[in-house]
Amino acid sequence: MKSYSLTVFDKSGEKLLDESFTAVSDQEAKEIGKAQLLEKGFAENTHRCVNPQAKLILFHR
Repeated sequence: MKSYSLTVFDKSGEKLLDESFTAVSDQEAKEIGKAQLLEKGFAENTHRCVNPQAKLILFHR
């Protein structure tokens, strides 16, 4: 399992969410990240999810 970081920002650049979670693969992490964003109501906010090597796997602006 690898640790991934999910961050959400408002229009001013303030962090609204900064959480970590684990997943087996980048694809699984992308799905988990999307589900968390929908669950918490942040799907339309600017967000990013990065893998342990800081590779961007999910991004919305």
